[in-house]
Amino acid sequence: MSQKSLQILTDESWLQPYSATIQSRYERFQAAIRTINDYSGSILEFARMHEYYGIHFDKIRKGWIYREWAPAAKALFLMGDFNWWDRNSHPLKRNHRGDWEIFLPFDQYYQTFVHGSKIKVRVIGANDSDLDRIPAYIRRVIQDENTHDFAGQLWFPETQFQWTDQHFSLKEPAKMPLIYECHVGMAQEKLGVGTYKEFEDLILPRIKAGGYNAIQMMAVMEHPYYGSFGYHVSNFFAPSSRFGTPEELKSLINTAHQMGIAVIMDIVHSHAVKNVLEGLNEFDGSEDQYFHPGARGYHEGWDSKLFNYGKWEVQQFLLSNIRYWLEEFHFDGFRFDGATSMLYHHHGHTSFDSADKYFDAGVDEEAVLYFQLANTLIHGLKPEAISIAEEVSGMPGLSRRVDEGGLGFNFRLAMGIPDYWIKTLKHKLDEQWDMFELWHELTNRPLREKSIAYAESHDQALVGDKSIAFWLMDKEMYFSMSVLEQNLVVDRGIALHKLIRMITISLGGEGYLNFIGNEFGHPEWVDFPRLGNDWSYQYARRQWSLVDTPHLRYQQLDAWDKTMIHLVEKHQLLSTGPAEQLYLDPDKKILAYTRRGLIFVFSFHPTESFFGFPIRMPEAGTYHILLNSDEKIFGGFERLDKSIAYPTDNDQQVHLYLPNRVVIVMERKK
Repeated sequence: MSQKSLQILTDESWLQPYSATIQSRYERFQAAIRTINDYSGSILEFARMHEYYGIHFDKIRKGWIYREWAPAAKALFLMGDFNWWDRNSHPLKRNHRGDWEIFLPFDQYYQTFVHGSKIKVRVIGANDSDLDRIPAYIRRVIQDENTHDFAGQLWFPETQFQWTDQHFSLKEPAKMPLIYECHVGMAQEKLGVGTYKEFEDLILPRIKAGGYNAIQMMAVMEHPYYGSFGYHVSNFFAPSSRFGTPEELKSLINTAHQMGIAVIMDIVHSHAVKNVLEGLNEFDGSEDQYFHPGARGYHEGWDSKLFNYGKWEVQQFLLSNIRYWLEEFHFDGFRFDGATSMLYHHHGHTSFDSADKYFDAGVDEEAVLYFQLANTLIHGLKPEAISIAEEVSGMPGLSRRVDEGGLGFNFRLAMGIPDYWIKTLKHKLDEQWDMFELWHELTNRPLREKSIAYAESHDQALVGDKSIAFWLMDKEMYFSMSVLEQNLVVDRGIALHKLIRMITISLGGEGYLNFIGNEFGHPEWVDFPRLGNDWSYQYARRQWSLVDTPHLRYQQLDAWDKTMIHLVEKHQLLSTGPAEQLYLDPDKKILAYTRRGLIFVFSFHPTESFFGFPIRMPEAGTYHILLNSDEKIFGGFERLDKSIAYPTDNDQQVHLYLPNRVVIVMERKK
């Protein structure tokens, strides 16, 4: 195959100096697929290890089989409620591949090896450790309320969950995802942990009313420390039991599908908790079973273990994990956490000031291959599935098809945009906002690679930082959010909050993401219970009463978000090419552009309003205002009249009244 046959090299001529590396990546992928096909028949069959390992009922032999991959271990023993926690009575046998196995006949164990009972596996490791571990492929893990000890739990419900989502279509969410990022545990207002059932009953209707067509669920995979936000995973095949049962998670997803909402899982394959008793670390007594040995296998910033993506069995474990969540729980895709950390040996801790950095020795080519395999599997199982990379370096080809020379993601998160907003709010006065810089930050992305734009996610709301609303209004949010009083700080905050979100969604990408509650300007930060806050849930919740109270201005921001999302959905705004700039004035802080037939005119000026301001339109005709942020229902001052028509003059210009801190959305009359 010639290098020119890879489409990315044809489309992106600046990548020609790196054609050999790009070509070798694709050839490495092809070789891996050939090997997988020779071994398993296809990558879909290769990713079935969750059907082999773990605990399964064998209908032919009439009993339960438990298998574990632990090649370096010296001995394994199954124990639990079924054998009164005898650590010696049920040894497993080892085969030549390092698989251990035990068979429990149904007629002997049907009264003891039962649904809901607890189990562990005793592992005598290569390092002579003798520890009681949780099976690697276990489907459910629970924590004892008194001892806080974690254990696997047998899960054989009498009746299987009945899915009713057969008619759900991913077509619209996949084309233009409008994502509501959420966390089940902190989604309720109560001082405690929310449940799958509460989320299904109370939060999904809010998301549907908001117009979002997808949710991105955090903290699904089991994690021992709640305060990790779900990112220190211990049990990769177990949905977190602190929120409810697997059937309750399935019910949540099923209901979301009935509402037309896709469900994306925040999947953590970038690292794993280093805990030995709860997780995979040193499972067979060796350092390098699932992870790299030594320094390469430890992430200092995250205090966690790093997978060896080049290892055959690790690839199978992670790829099977993907298949499991797609098929067992009907997830519609994944947001891959920490993609930048995975792609580079330095985990992204460098300045990407040269294209060389994307192709030099700093790149972990094994992780590149893993992503190519993962995305091939995802789209092989569910062609319209949504695959998103949390990636900040800007690696070329990340969201290009694998057969074009890319890594296969559908979207990358535009992580530079929220960083830009926070830096601007922290370090610049309103008068110092740079319109050229703003345009560049929101439009600087590859033409043929899709991005998910967002002003803020959970990252910007964590303790130590603040949400955009709190950066704008701070303590005034505690005392001055009533519609019955006027406050200059709040007026400014409300106005800029609307502008920031509208320019981000309309200019920044081909999809959009919002973190739960931020649509109405949720105050404060997110801080999970921990020793440092006396194990408080005060900031690990969402205060829906704020937006439900009519006399508070949170309702105005919520109304703006609903209208904005509806506008984007109605006009399919993001399912087209990038915006075209019409006007930019750095001094007057005015920016105008067009996208999919709509005209967006922003005035970021903090004090001045402009009368009869000329903006050249892309076509001659008469224009009218579809939406403006100065309407009273959105917390504005009603300075604009939506009934006025704006005909173009001989220079194809319309003459507008532009109040300060306002966005106007216009359309040409047909």
